[in-house]
Amino acid sequence: MSLKRKIALNLSITFSLLFGIVMVIIYMSFNDFRKDEFKERFRQRLEFTSHFIEKSKNFEEEAPLFFSENSDNILLNETILIFNSNKDLIYSTIKDRNVTWDNTLLKELDEKKIIYAERTVPEIYAALRHINGENYYILTSAYDTNGTSKLSYLKYLLITAYVISTLLIGFFSYYFMGQFLHPLEELNKEISEVTAHKLTTQIPVVESHDEISILATSFNTMIARLDDVFQSQKDFTASASHEIRTPITRMAFQLENLIKLQQHTPETLSSLKQIQQDVYQLSDLTNSLLLLTKFDKENIQSIYEEVRIDEVIFESFQTVEKSYPNLKMDFLISENTSENALLTIKGVQSLLSIVFINLFKNAAIYSDNTEVDVLITEGSSDLIIDVTSRGNVISKEEQSKLFEAFTRGDNSQNISGSGLGLRIVKRILEYHGAEITYSVPEEKINKFSLNFIK
Repeated sequence: MSLKRKIALNLSITFSLLFGIVMVIIYMSFNDFRKDEFKERFRQRLEFTSHFIEKSKNFEEEAPLFFSENSDNILLNETILIFNSNKDLIYSTIKDRNVTWDNTLLKELDEKKIIYAERTVPEIYAALRHINGENYYILTSAYDTNGTSKLSYLKYLLITAYVISTLLIGFFSYYFMGQFLHPLEELNKEISEVTAHKLTTQIPVVESHDEISILATSFNTMIARLDDVFQSQKDFTASASHEIRTPITRMAFQLENLIKLQQHTPETLSSLKQIQQDVYQLSDLTNSLLLLTKFDKENIQSIYEEVRIDEVIFESFQTVEKSYPNLKMDFLISENTSENALLTIKGVQSLLSIVFINLFKNAAIYSDNTEVDVLITEGSSDLIIDVTSRGNVISKEEQSKLFEAFTRGDNSQNISGSGLGLRIVKRILEYHGAEITYSVPEEKINKFSLNFIK
């Protein structure tokens, strides 16, 4: 997940939690306010009823007219029961059904004087009042329909506001984070385009004096230092190449002339040939080191072309055959390959030749019968080349390090070599988006499989 999305998501979650807590507090506070307000209306209604009883000259006759004119039924669905000191019902606002009440509640009023039951349905507010020398038990019950409807409306309003606010804060968080981090994305884009061959590229720095501009300045400083180091390395490599290869070539030429002379003793001739092999090895080592530092993936892809892989294989074999005339090659195309197969890949022919020259040279040096088998299998999406030879195999412990620089297996003991050949092979194949693997399908069978993605 990108940094922009992480920040936007965290902001949205944090806001949603805080906003949700505020919504719950608002809802609970309003509910408490509703209860207190409803209880106060109960109390006022009871005081109003008590005042009427106190002022009434003939309560039973005046009560129906009074409660009819001062009813709160529309708002509260209110009912009022009034009992005398003997706990006999003397008046009820209920006209169309039987009147029932809880005698236990009346007995509790003798002790508590006032009772409020908010958990009952409907809610009840009861009081014992001493009016004009008589005790009156007044029971008022009602549904807070108005307050409940307001509470329900508030609940849906808060939920709707919460959902809309969460969506809006998520959208604006993502949008503004994108605006704030846009310079960082531009910086990342510029950095990703810097390679070993483009170290002179400087990142544009906006004079905003924020963390991003400081990072860009620091990166430019680092690039300048790296460019100095790489340039020094390139200068040294070029100088070393010129200074080392020239005397090596001269030595190889002189050794060839000396070997052609007939007056050498067998011992001298053997020593000269050994020296010649050492010179060739030194030349290969120099060329290999230059190849490892010369190319990278970016500058190779710019010179890609269509390459016939079978032509590369035969040209490479002919090159190796000059130094190892006893080497034989068995070239086959798999039956699974279509007759219309082109056997072509995109790449650099000169570099691919180095791959097969190294593999054929290994087969010539390390195989028992100086013979190499090449099998090509072309599918719809890939092209696989198997290079197989017979000889001592590489142990499982050494196979994991086979393609590292200066690594040589047990089967290379007493045989000269630099240990860079397979490392170069792997590097070149990586540049071509291909893979190479080593396996031992049978006893004393060394198999290298090259897989090119078409």
